[in-house]
Amino acid sequence: MGNPALYVLKVGSGSLPYQPLFAEIGALARSGARVLLVAGGAAGIAEYYTAIGREMPVLRLRSGDTVRYSPPAELAHILTAYRQVTLPLVRAQLAAVGINAFALPASDSALVRGRRNRPLRTVEEDGRERIVRDHRAGVVSTVDGDRLRAMLAEFGVVVLCPPVADEVDGEPVNVDADMLAAALAVAVRADHLRLVTGTAGLLTDPGDPASTLADAHPGEAGTYAGGRMRQKVRAAELALGGPADVAITGPHSFADAAGRTRFWRGGEPDGLTLLSRAVQVPSVSGDEAQAAALLVDWCRARGVDARIDAAGNFVATRGGGPRRLLLLGHLDTVPFTWPATWTGDEPAGPVLTGRGSVDAKGSLVNFVEALIAADLPQGVQLRVVGAVEEEVSSSRGAFYARDHYPADAVVVGEPSGAAALTLGYYGLFKLLITCTEAAGHSAGKSVLTAPDAVLDAVAEVREAVLKEVPEALSALVDVRHSPGRAAHTATATLNFRLPPLADPDALRELVTGLRRDGLAIEVLRGTPGAVFGRGSALSRAFARSFAAAGIRPRYLVKKGTSDMNTLATTWRNVPMVAYGPGDSTLDHTEHERISAAEYQTARAVLDGAIRQWIDLGAA
Repeated sequence: MGNPALYVLKVGSGSLPYQPLFAEIGALARSGARVLLVAGGAAGIAEYYTAIGREMPVLRLRSGDTVRYSPPAELAHILTAYRQVTLPLVRAQLAAVGINAFALPASDSALVRGRRNRPLRTVEEDGRERIVRDHRAGVVSTVDGDRLRAMLAEFGVVVLCPPVADEVDGEPVNVDADMLAAALAVAVRADHLRLVTGTAGLLTDPGDPASTLADAHPGEAGTYAGGRMRQKVRAAELALGGPADVAITGPHSFADAAGRTRFWRGGEPDGLTLLSRAVQVPSVSGDEAQAAALLVDWCRARGVDARIDAAGNFVATRGGGPRRLLLLGHLDTVPFTWPATWTGDEPAGPVLTGRGSVDAKGSLVNFVEALIAADLPQGVQLRVVGAVEEEVSSSRGAFYARDHYPADAVVVGEPSGAAALTLGYYGLFKLLITCTEAAGHSAGKSVLTAPDAVLDAVAEVREAVLKEVPEALSALVDVRHSPGRAAHTATATLNFRLPPLADPDALRELVTGLRRDGLAIEVLRGTPGAVFGRGSALSRAFARSFAAAGIRPRYLVKKGTSDMNTLATTWRNVPMVAYGPGDSTLDHTEHERISAAEYQTARAVLDGAIRQWIDLGAA
């Protein structure tokens, strides 16, 4: 399913004893996500010092704050406390939920390096000031992200704790665990960072456990942060330098239902808050839950019924009755995210760059905002579904929508451009071709390697399919080789884009006949094309809305596929179109971006088309 999601979780020492929290971590790991857990150590250090009968020295700063004093002798004890108390506790908690984690201090093998702070100016009990030069505390300077990602690929769950290795002498340097987690999240390009604490996020009133600050931009949360929470706020704001969505969560939980303060990058233009935030939450296929939760919260706060269904889809509904319009978008994106940012230096005004801004969160957020704003008469239902796994072969969300959310007309959320309407898509015929050959030296006479065999098979299959459907478009999208003791195996994934009248079932029978010993062919997807005319009430509604906006639209049939194809496998006589803002040539590229003007034009056209569709039915 592509790159699995990567979570960085910082768990404070006060939360480490909570088994339900580790049940959440176990469920996350079993879902396929990778987890980098940073363990806080205050409680474990206190326990260790008590056990050895040693008093923990502290320093009093001129500000009145106190800090743990960490000269070399004490740092050796702190490191032992992490090794003998904190990390064994975390391992035991994870083992109790079936997770075998790799755990170590971040200083080991210089996984993380740090830079010592400047000497501290402290205040003695008699009020005199003293400069302390042997305090080995500091900040993270570099992270070996490549090694960490390799460890995560191998173990799935990796646990780190302070200290880190001094960038000069390699000796341990104590660092704040929240700041360590933030630096790690940026370095490994995490999808999500959760700083787990004992309160329901950041409280605006420390005396009221229900006073969670829901959202914060840089510089806003510090007003409400005191004590240790100040460092969590600093860490959260530091982490906004990477692509992760960031939250302080709790009490002792990071689940969707937990209290949370989410941190957002600044610069959101007026009226585009939801678009900005939706793009800021990574949602690669298989990791759509956080994006779905964001949309559910947004709708419920505005009085709209919203939920996450059994497939993981976001679903929001208004109205009811015999006329049902479905707006079907998708939550997921292809892999590789980067920090979403607004820039204002283009002629079209503010532009949002970020994975999913075009494909297809711009379309989905348009749907959500149109749903909230629509004036619905009696007898009309408007439903928005944000489907999961559209970008991978499963299309699980669309199949669930097909079987559970009947409708009389459908608008699919895909980037057509604000001034165009998509009437159909090519079909998809996707094959997994596997060749197995006996192991042998590549210098042997007439040897045929598994990669050779699979490339020959690809050519054979491609020729057979294109002979049957000359208008089809083919692409080899993946090749892999797996050596074995007695035999080597190579696999290839071959895609065909089929014109609307091509029959995938006939092609399935054709390629099945090509199978033989050593050659297996599996049909991963056989979805027919789908094309709809311009005469339906839905198409006419868009035509009228385009005209009202002064737009002469282009009508498209695209060579890709969308969830329209999935619905059309069983739905008959249900008109469909695809519409959404953005330039589809930017789909899946590192240049994905959408302008505020493009988004707002598409929103106006969509609002008008919904009104026209309602009016055409009433006429």
